[in-house]
Amino acid sequence: MERETILEVNHLSKTFGTNPVLKDIDFRVCSGDVISVIGPSGSGKSTLLRCINLLERPTSGSIIYRGQDMTSKGTDVHSYRAKVGMVFQSFNLFDNLSVMDNCTLGQKKVLHLSKEEAEKNALHYLSRVGMAPYINAKPRQLSGGQKQRVAIARALALSPDIILFDEPTSALDPEMVSEVLDVMRTLAEEGTTMLIVTHEMLFARSVSIKVIFMNHGIIQEEGSPEEIFGSPKKAETAAFVRSFSYKS
Repeated sequence: MERETILEVNHLSKTFGTNPVLKDIDFRVCSGDVISVIGPSGSGKSTLLRCINLLERPTSGSIIYRGQDMTSKGTDVHSYRAKVGMVFQSFNLFDNLSVMDNCTLGQKKVLHLSKEEAEKNALHYLSRVGMAPYINAKPRQLSGGQKQRVAIARALALSPDIILFDEPTSALDPEMVSEVLDVMRTLAEEGTTMLIVTHEMLFARSVSIKVIFMNHGIIQEEGSPEEIFGSPKKAETAAFVRSFSYKS
């Protein structure tokens, strides 16, 4: 059975000044996909996610969400971001709000849910990521891993079609990485659609349906985890994957 296409990125380019960061990027995300984007620093991975989420405006190309071009004028950006959620490497929680309020604010403002509905939703997703006991805590009272789990719960509470993860473990101490990856692994097993920029190669290899290798602002190669990690076609891909082999 063919899966529904949620998102299409067509001929996407992004230039900062005279510096081309993304060049002619094409791919699509279908329902239930877990796609990992890997590549060296500076290859454009995070900029790609920021363009998809419209935090950066693409210089050219289109982002088609359920048949509609999100780069066109008149796009309801807030509603779109609720459906194409994002989890940042720096958590992006509101420091002055409790865990519960962080997870209900978007639901009330964007989904127009009542306080009771939003809190019920938030508690459900905070429970799923093991953070229900901390609903009254402020972010400063939490570890990095706990903050990231709250950020994931906040994204889930908006009932997104897809979640973008921008190196969600890169700001964490090593001992906290596994607790976030475990949550993401569970989401993948449950069929959550995810596009993940990551440097966690073992994780990418074990959970992904597809892996995209980016280098110098282009998609150098894409394929199954077995193809990218086991028998890459391009020399650049092979060299990058090999550089991580000693860490696995």
